[in-house]
Amino acid sequence: MAPQRKRQRPDDYFVDWKEREALAESMIPIVGALAREQNVKCYIYGKSLVNLSVLDIMKAHRWVRQVEDNELSEFETIRILEAMAKLHLGPCHIDIGRLSVEYFDKEQGEGASLDDFVASRLSHLLDSGEQAEGPVDVVLFGFGRIGRLMARILVAKTDGGDNLRLRAIVVRKGSAPDDLVKRASLLRRDSVHGVFQGTIRVDEERQSFVANGNEIKVIYANAPEDVDYEAHGISNCLVVDNTGVWRDRAGLSRHLSAKGVSKVILTAPGKGDIKNIVAGINHNEIDAGDEVLSAASCTTNAIVPPLKAIHDQFGIESGHVETVHAFTNDQNLIDNYHKADRRGRSAPLNLVLTETGAAKAVAKVLPELTGKLTGNAIRVPTPNVSMAILNVTLSKDTTKEELNEFMRQTALHSEYRKQIDFSNSPEVVSTDFVGSRAACVFDAQATIVNGRHAVLYLWYDNEYGYSCQVYRVLEKMAGIKYPTYPPTDRGGL
Repeated sequence: MAPQRKRQRPDDYFVDWKEREALAESMIPIVGALAREQNVKCYIYGKSLVNLSVLDIMKAHRWVRQVEDNELSEFETIRILEAMAKLHLGPCHIDIGRLSVEYFDKEQGEGASLDDFVASRLSHLLDSGEQAEGPVDVVLFGFGRIGRLMARILVAKTDGGDNLRLRAIVVRKGSAPDDLVKRASLLRRDSVHGVFQGTIRVDEERQSFVANGNEIKVIYANAPEDVDYEAHGISNCLVVDNTGVWRDRAGLSRHLSAKGVSKVILTAPGKGDIKNIVAGINHNEIDAGDEVLSAASCTTNAIVPPLKAIHDQFGIESGHVETVHAFTNDQNLIDNYHKADRRGRSAPLNLVLTETGAAKAVAKVLPELTGKLTGNAIRVPTPNVSMAILNVTLSKDTTKEELNEFMRQTALHSEYRKQIDFSNSPEVVSTDFVGSRAACVFDAQATIVNGRHAVLYLWYDNEYGYSCQVYRVLEKMAGIKYPTYPPTDRGGL
């Protein structure tokens, strides 16, 4: 891809800002209509524009300067959007940032009209007239950290309603008389991820709450087989088990004996013969007949994409993975009994050395790295966002500059661009990555290279980023795949 030309410095920054602000405001109804009416999602270098504010749209434009050495111009992207709005597009995902760079930095100089360029580039996305089969019902079994973030993602991505639709959550009945209100309140407010983007109302009579128009039944049960989903109008649903109570095939298959369930996905590493799927890497191993799958762990999702990319490019002979992990609900607030070593000590007060199975789990997804990695973990007193440190011996010499540029290209333009994000700022800290949708964010400033030895630092939102990966696996299980621009065989986001 040709590098962006440098934008001219405006004579008056304030006037320029107001003009671009007005353009960003005019994008909102176009982006909204495309998503709502045609199920067309617009992005800027992987960042969704759907339901963004004016300032967030402007920030998405400016963010591109971190990776392309220049920000995008709203004066140009609005023209791309307006040209797209003239087309009869089918359901798809379109990166208008990449379209803009491609046209204004190259095609325009060759005399192509913008309308003709957009129509030509998006010709494979035109509506074929085929109707979607309808929404796929999803049920969240458990409503903890991952369950509530999955609910936020599912509701945010409902759009026209023809894809995945959250129909119910299954929880144990709490002792409080206002249990339903408390469940809804936990979805509405989150100490780490902020307030829910939308409205939530509670319907006591129907034992449900309504989030942005999505009615979500609250079903009380103590065991998977105790639920009759069909009695609630739910059929052939995908169950997302985020309790972690059952992790083998026998336990998770109990969901399949409930009426209305077709498939089950576990939001933790699966045991035994259960396939551990990392979206973007081995999701093509999912077969139509698979009824029980695992989305692996947050750390496995964070390290596998960069390990795969680096191994393919440089080769990995051996390595060690150290995770600096935010504390989780499994740990104690104050010192108390815990079956695991050290985890009984107070999570907010200590660095807790513990083990991680992520390094061994890599072999289930990337067999070519079997026996080449070791791993350990330190739980730290932060509530979210973790870091994986990859200390690897490569098969050939490289430099920091070469490795960083390879990872930048991988994050921007490869088939792993939805899994790997890229940061080149010397000032970022963990809270800057809260809400990151990527499986990991490569920190270029921290890279260390000495010949064949490299130390790489990867940030990851172990809650939200992981939940986005689970959603991508859900899409694959449901047979949902959106054509994209730029074209990719990966589908989904």
